[in-house]
Amino acid sequence: MSGDDADGFLNGRLSLRQGRGHRAGHDAVLLAATVSPAQSGLVLDIGAGAGAVGLMAAVHAPQATVGLVEIDPESCALARENVASNGFAERVSVHEADVVDARSRRAAGLVDGAAALVLTNPPFHAPGRVRVTPDARRARAHVAAVPLAEWVRGALALLAPGGAFVMIHRADALAECLAAVAGRLGGVSIEPLHARPDAPAIRILLRGVKGSKAPLSLAPSRLIGDPARTP
Repeated sequence: MSGDDADGFLNGRLSLRQGRGHRAGHDAVLLAATVSPAQSGLVLDIGAGAGAVGLMAAVHAPQATVGLVEIDPESCALARENVASNGFAERVSVHEADVVDARSRRAAGLVDGAAALVLTNPPFHAPGRVRVTPDARRARAHVAAVPLAEWVRGALALLAPGGAFVMIHRADALAECLAAVAGRLGGVSIEPLHARPDAPAIRILLRGVKGSKAPLSLAPSRLIGDPARTP
């Protein structure tokens, strides 16, 4: 399959062109699956790439409007194609913006405090910790250009009080994830995700509510497939 071929998601209900860069897979499916069919209001996919998470969210929640927030121009172009080809032009918009920069957010038409739900699958690795691919777009998707706390701060600026935030990340980054949301979210829940029942968790789903005072909780662990595989 070439980089320009379309990939099917949700049993063929969604078809996405993803280009040569990062290709969304199981992590995107897991994150989007947290969206309730009853979800309404504005849902934002932060670091959307070609739009996999946000477009799957649009499928799951037919009453919601969705914004795809992405800094890379080529990915934004693909996301716009995917929005149009899947028939979501009336409910899904693409915002080319640097989420950590308030001026960039505003210039892209984003309004702080407007989202009912924010979803994000941020770059998983800090610079210097992994070998970086020479493909600039793939590297941007995997290696963080800013600390996770800054990414989360920008994402949460877009979230309304009482709105929900959901992030998928590596399980070994749990401490960094908790530090990034400390003082910004309440009712934080951590769901460990395992590829095998006899192995440590490989991913976590972190959920929280802006402005909540509820305590931290640990959700039951869940067995998943290999997140390195594209569905």
